[in-house]
Amino acid sequence: MNDERELMVLPLVVRLERATPPERADALEAAAMAVLGVLADPGEWSEELHAWQATGRIRKVVRRARGAEWTRVLALPGRTVEHRTAQVRVHPPIPLDGWPKDLSRLQVSGTDLADTAEPGPAVPPVLWENPALEMTAGKAMAQAGHAAQLAWWSCGPAERADWIARGLAVSVRTSPSQEHFDKLAASGLPVVRDAGFTEIAPGSCTFVAELTT
Repeated sequence: MNDERELMVLPLVVRLERATPPERADALEAAAMAVLGVLADPGEWSEELHAWQATGRIRKVVRRARGAEWTRVLALPGRTVEHRTAQVRVHPPIPLDGWPKDLSRLQVSGTDLADTAEPGPAVPPVLWENPALEMTAGKAMAQAGHAAQLAWWSCGPAERADWIARGLAVSVRTSPSQEHFDKLAASGLPVVRDAGFTEIAPGSCTFVAELTT
């Protein structure tokens, strides 16, 4: 097992203005697309991405920012995904205890979002959320990012190239029933099992990635 000091995290920041919060589904999809973007094209972050993945854990932490906080976030190295009502910025992986000041001061808790309208039809690949679990939007964003990463790892070169050509689009939906979710989880598809650091019990199945429907 890796020493705790060797652990790294991938920071994600969602823009959460009081008057114009994003739709929940949009925020989860933006988080997944942000993760996919750095996996598909690490660019100048290749060394950090390699070190993060080499730990054997793909931990992600989602924080929220508004107003001047968001402006400071934009000044840090990172990439912003704008997806319908959501803006999510992904930063290069950092040591667990090495957060930049302008990121460390951001809040983790309180990232609660809702969908004001039913999300449109899901277009594959689909990341299905477990309907039995209650997660804040921030927690669910991190879990959706895990699901997207597992899905990416499960793809071959041709599938990845096609995904990139489609803009790394992904749908995130709550499974319509527990039976539906459990059936997918038992079918051999990529499944996210939470480590249990926050909110839910260790080993809980949070998401299943279905690449085709």
